[in-house]
Amino acid sequence: MNLEKLTQQLELQDFPVGLGGCKITQNTFDSCGLDLVVFDGKDDSPQVIDFENNLVVLHHAKFSEKNPMKLLQYENIKIIQDDSWELKLLISKIHEKHSSLIYDYAKTSLMESIFACKKSKISLENGSLFASCWLKTGSFFLSDAISSLNGKKVGATHMLNFLRKLEKNPINEKILTITETVGIERSSTILLERMLKSTIGFSDLVEKNNFSLLIRQTYDNFIKNSMLSDCYFYLGYLNKQNFIKIKDSIEKNEDLFHILKIGFDVDSDETLIENHIRLLEDSCSQIQDIISNKSQFSPNLLK
Repeated sequence: MNLEKLTQQLELQDFPVGLGGCKITQNTFDSCGLDLVVFDGKDDSPQVIDFENNLVVLHHAKFSEKNPMKLLQYENIKIIQDDSWELKLLISKIHEKHSSLIYDYAKTSLMESIFACKKSKISLENGSLFASCWLKTGSFFLSDAISSLNGKKVGATHMLNFLRKLEKNPINEKILTITETVGIERSSTILLERMLKSTIGFSDLVEKNNFSLLIRQTYDNFIKNSMLSDCYFYLGYLNKQNFIKIKDSIEKNEDLFHILKIGFDVDSDETLIENHIRLLEDSCSQIQDIISNKSQFSPNLLK
């Protein structure tokens, strides 16, 4: 791919630009999009662009970023242009703060998971349709926490494969909580096709950025390679990301449940939901206890 032509077409010549995501690693699929990060100071949502028959995800970034999740995503960026050396300096600072960023991101993800469990409980008590949606959201936040505590911010496409390969220890054993509460064992080609349509519909509704093109491409790759569990996890994780973006207004939009019911593959069994909430809360609390003493915490703890 002609990156110089791409940056010119997108009029990015005046900004530091780098390549991120799985395309700069050995752990990638042909179906994965190319993550292009431009440090233009904007807060715009990512855009999916078709360039020379390749899907490019254009991310906007700023040097004043404080969010640990985003900073960890910038850590291994491959610099394309950086005349001011600001990007190189930022990456250096991120490397220095790596352990602290991992701790902060994991802690935040665990808190978000516990918050989602509380919302799921409240939804059950109030007869809300979204109880299972909140539960699954909490499960995916736990996956964020565990992947971070193992030293990486992993994207949705490769996260399940990353998690299943981790060595056993008191934190990583909670992966079983994720697989149980997410419902991976339910995956089938018929179900996944239905989940795909709803996931694309929800993405188009919330993001409005052509991300559905990349969803379809990734889905096709999973199905082609019989990676049904990975596909199930991937679609559910994408719905979690978009669910969180509109979480403050979700209860006022019950019509969205008809999309999420299929996209999340939710369960309506209240007893099962209650049991999964307790399992998820217990797992989060146990991990919090392990990492509670920050002065002793290190990514090497997990090795």
